[in-house]
Parts: sequence; C-alpha cells; structure tokens
Amino acid sequence: MITVDKFNYKGKRVLVRVDFNVPLDEHKNVTDDTRIKAALPTINKIVSDGGKAVLMSHLGRPKGKDNAFSLKPVADYLATKIEAPVYFSEETVGEKAIEVVDQAEEGSVILLENVRFYAEETKGDLAFATQLAQLGDCYVNDAFGTAHRAHASTTVVAGLFVGKSAFGYLIAKELESLDKIFSSGQKPVAAVVGGAKVSSKISILENLLDKVDRIFIGGGMAFTFVKAQGGKVGSSLIEDDYIPVAEKVIMQAKEKNVELLLPVDAIIADDFNNDANRKEADINSIPDGWMGLDIGEKSISLFKEKLLDSNTILWNGPMGVFEFENFAKGTVEVALSIADSTSKGAFSVVGGGDSVAAVNKFKLGDRVSHVSTGGGAMLECLEGKILPGIAAIKETSH
Repeated sequence: MITVDKFNYKGKRVLVRVDFNVPLDEHKNVTDDTRIKAALPTINKIVSDGGKAVLMSHLGRPKGKDNAFSLKPVADYLATKIEAPVYFSEETVGEKAIEVVDQAEEGSVILLENVRFYAEETKGDLAFATQLAQLGDCYVNDAFGTAHRAHASTTVVAGLFVGKSAFGYLIAKELESLDKIFSSGQKPVAAVVGGAKVSSKISILENLLDKVDRIFIGGGMAFTFVKAQGGKVGSSLIEDDYIPVAEKVIMQAKEKNVELLLPVDAIIADDFNNDANRKEADINSIPDGWMGLDIGEKSISLFKEKLLDSNTILWNGPMGVFEFENFAKGTVEVALSIADSTSKGAFSVVGGGDSVAAVNKFKLGDRVSHVSTGGGAMLECLEGKILPGIAAIKETSH
C-alpha cells in the first residue's frame, strides 16, 4: 500500500480528495469536525514538505451551483485548525481555479469549491477529471467516506496520475484496520452485528462467516433469527421473507465452526416509544402485543463475557433502540465491554453510521482502536466488495 510517506512533495501541487461533507448549522458553523480533523495529518505532511495541498470535496447533494452548499464556511473553519495559509477557490476547475492555485505560496492549502456543483462529478466524467488533474502534479485519495463511489474526483482522476498517486493516512488506517478484521487480527476474532433488519446486513453476515470466529447478533434483526429457531417474538420487528436466510446463516455457522451468539432475553415494550410500559422477557417467549426493543441483562452478561475473551473485535450496528434512553442500556453495555476489552489489549473497530453515532453519543471514541469515517464505504468493505476509489489508487500507484 503506497501512502504519502513514499513521496516528498516539496514544490509540488498535490491534488487531494478529502471528505469534508460535514454538518453545518443555520449560521454555516461546522457542528461536527470529525472528518476535517481526520484529514489533517495528510494535509500537514504535504504542507510541511513544502507542497501545495489542493483539496477537493463535496458537500451535500446540490443540484447545480447552489451557495447553500458552498465549501467556503469549511475553508474558514479549516483555517482555524491548521498552521498554514488556507485559500478558497470559488471555482472548482478552469482558469480562475488555476490562478488561485498558482498564486498560493508553497506550504499552503487551497480548498476548491464543491465538486458536486458539476453534474460531471457523479457521472465519473473523464473530461471533468482531466480539468481537475490540471490543478495537480500528483494525486492523493484520503476520502474513505466516498471511496465506494466511482466519481470523477475519487476514481477517474487517479487514472491520470499513474506512478504519482498515493493513499492518505486516513485511508491507510481504515484499510489496515479492516485487514486486521479480515486476515491478520489476533484470534479469537469477533463481529458484533446489530441494527434493525437482516435484509440490510445479510451480505455482511455471509462475508464474515469466512473471516471471524464468533458473531454476536443484536438489534431488531435478532428476532428474525429467534423466530427461525421456533421462538415466539410477539410484535417484535420481523422480516418473514428472511427466515430462510437466517436458517441458512445458522446452518453455515455450524458448518464453519463459527460461534453464533443470539440474545437470550430482551427488554420488551407495549409500544414503540421511550415511555412505553416495559419488562424483561425470555427471547423465545415474548407475549403478543409486546415488542423487543433492547437486549436484556442475561444477554448483556453473555456478550460481555465473550467480548472480554476476544482479541479482535468489529462492531457494526446497535443492540436496541438506543435513541430511546430507556432502551439504550444494551448498546451502552456492549460498547463499554468492547472498550474494556480494548484496554486489555484487544484491537477494536467500530463502523457504520449507527454504531459510530452510539460511540460518539456515549463518548467512547477514544476507548476503541479505530472509529471508521466511512458509513457506506465501510459497509461495502464488510460485504467483501472492492471499492472503486481504493482500486484506482492500487492500480495507479506503482
């Protein structure tokens, strides 16, 4: 894997794809700078070498040029986080953009306007990628969050920098973390898979069966597995069409000697809201009119014991409706167990929007080994898919 460490960027214009698709409030203030901070090591490497970091990013899903989606507020914020001059180009490509880049001093940062102001970006248009390429002498991809998109600035442009492309530090860390889950991690390797639906996680489960030693299943998707084994699940979320799929996963786990851990009890409610009546029930005998919204105490104890006995852990998906305070305990306790296991030497990766949201909500991000910055990209990696943005660098960096 060729990273920015291989190059000295002194005197070079370095075209860098970053993921600055960050939330802004009504006053255009950045409300979560996680993705900006994640890109700083790569940017700092380029500017400290004496190169110009020419940053490309999208923001939201604009339909044409729309100031509501301008990256100017992000440029202003970036200037407060980095000890280098930061310039903003109001144009993404063309003469004005070239002029801003040329006039910036060595060791500075130039943020180009939103690449998605041009429909050619999402179409993966070669002519648009060629215009972007005019702004750089070499190319770096450090936007893991968009690596699953075959867009002009993430994939196509890399083909114009053969032998002059590299991964940034953020993508390198993401790929190294996934490699530990899939091949090089210390055993036992465990995957905690939660969330609402089996249908959205089936490809992940099937891929993980060949990679891990044990799989924990929580969240709403667990009830399809419980029903597949003959349990009564009341009004809990069920995907009847996926019962045969759950049966197949259970059978394959046995064949492949993968330990499949389902909840043994649940916190059930008589309505889907935080203030509903609630009680604990055996996972296999939930009364009619009641639904499981979290895992119960026995499940928490079981999962904790097995997580503390795991040396490599992937977590994707919450254990219950953690947005409701009264049904958040299972997710909190599993997160704490993963953090405890990490403090005892395990390597842990948290990926996927809801899991990352839970880790941030409970302020546990610094207690796990790696929190992925790419929701959709991470999920596609877990499904075993090749990401176009990753493949493009691997094909052009040698």
